[in-house]
Amino acid sequence: MVFSSILFLLYFLPVFLTIYWLLNKRFKNPFLLIASISFYTWGAPQFVLILLASTIIDFYIVKSLHSSGNQNKRKRLLAISLTMNLGLLAYFKYANFFVENFNSVLNQLNIESVGWTSVVLPIGISFYTFQTLTYAIDVYRREHAPLQKLNDYLLYILSFPQMIAGPIVRYKSIADQIPVRNETIDDKILGFYRFCLGLAKKVFIANVLGEVASEYLNAPIGDLNFTQAWVGILAYTFQIYFDFAGYSDMAIGLGRMIGFTFPENFNNPYNSRNITEFWQRWHMTLSGWMRDYLYIPLGGSRVESRFRLFFNLSFVFLISGLWHGASWNFVLWGAYHGLFLILERLFLKTVLQKSGKLISVFVTFFIVVIGWVFFSIDSTEHAIAYVLRLFTFEFASLPSLPNEFWFTLILATFASFIGIASFGKKLEKLVYIESITLRHQLVRIGLSALLFVFSVSAIAGTGFNPFIYFRF
Repeated sequence: MVFSSILFLLYFLPVFLTIYWLLNKRFKNPFLLIASISFYTWGAPQFVLILLASTIIDFYIVKSLHSSGNQNKRKRLLAISLTMNLGLLAYFKYANFFVENFNSVLNQLNIESVGWTSVVLPIGISFYTFQTLTYAIDVYRREHAPLQKLNDYLLYILSFPQMIAGPIVRYKSIADQIPVRNETIDDKILGFYRFCLGLAKKVFIANVLGEVASEYLNAPIGDLNFTQAWVGILAYTFQIYFDFAGYSDMAIGLGRMIGFTFPENFNNPYNSRNITEFWQRWHMTLSGWMRDYLYIPLGGSRVESRFRLFFNLSFVFLISGLWHGASWNFVLWGAYHGLFLILERLFLKTVLQKSGKLISVFVTFFIVVIGWVFFSIDSTEHAIAYVLRLFTFEFASLPSLPNEFWFTLILATFASFIGIASFGKKLEKLVYIESITLRHQLVRIGLSALLFVFSVSAIAGTGFNPFIYFRF
């Protein structure tokens, strides 16, 4: 079940919110936990018991870790917790990948392949793992005490608004909101408004662009000309942004409606003037997690040699690429971004800073767009061929596509880059402002209702409604 489905919008969400808001405070968390388990069970019933069992075991491991005064024992318990959670991720997400590559090597050596039954990927396993890791590490570092109740820990890990695709919520940032939180009418209005904005991004921009992107990116290279190839990857570039940013908006809005304040996940990433800045603006909760829990522990930028710095950057982005999916294309995508981060440390960042704002934004956007080819196409050979097609410079007329697509592409471009201009920043503040008057609240309610109704109508009228990050 995804947030942009009719089942969720017209059945699950209204029933959940009605019951949740009517309940006494002491029953809200138990009900939210039951709803979250039901939500996950609907999409992956065969995995829910495994996740529940591992989560319960992890709760008691971390609780023992916190209460122990023996540092060696604390380290052992932390290692057990990390091993268990990373082990689940490795098995479910990467077992098929490693066996397939191992068998490929065996075939090259004329050795019989290893028999293997493919493992099905549980939805949201990557985000589940990040939640469990940050809990154990934050408690180990004594940045926050562990939760006292098992139900509260299950709620932190399995809460349906952000479990499937983030944003990644660090334990220390939300720990105090889990047992008790204040819910105001303003939060409910703002949360629903934010949810509807995200839904509209998903339905009216990402879905429209996604149909063309899917058609061109999956087409045989011989059937694509230079212009079609660029239209396809540009459509995907904006599709993935509005798809994932829209989902993050919906998750943040849902959380706000029930009293949680989730961290922001996007900040106009295509306005970035270099790749370093891009990763400070794109999927910010993932970037921040990788920085604080992987890059800095490796030594970060405070290392004695450039070689070690470049190793740290490369390693973190290779892991980031592999985290997104068990495919060599994701590894290449991570390596590609890691390479440009290294080049920025050497000379590229200085060059971009001196080139002026518009040029540096254009160059950075161009680099990101090329990278999306490897992210969007499963086959390495096909991805490389697609990139080469982008540089044939055999110009052709624009493909014959519906006016709705061209209008949406222009709208997506405008919305993505409006933050560059000063009036664009003012407009964004107006759209996302929190402290507003009663008159503004009434306008916000009306706008939310319109966006919701039109979005539901659009979803009901089309069979194309994918969610890119659902598979991660």
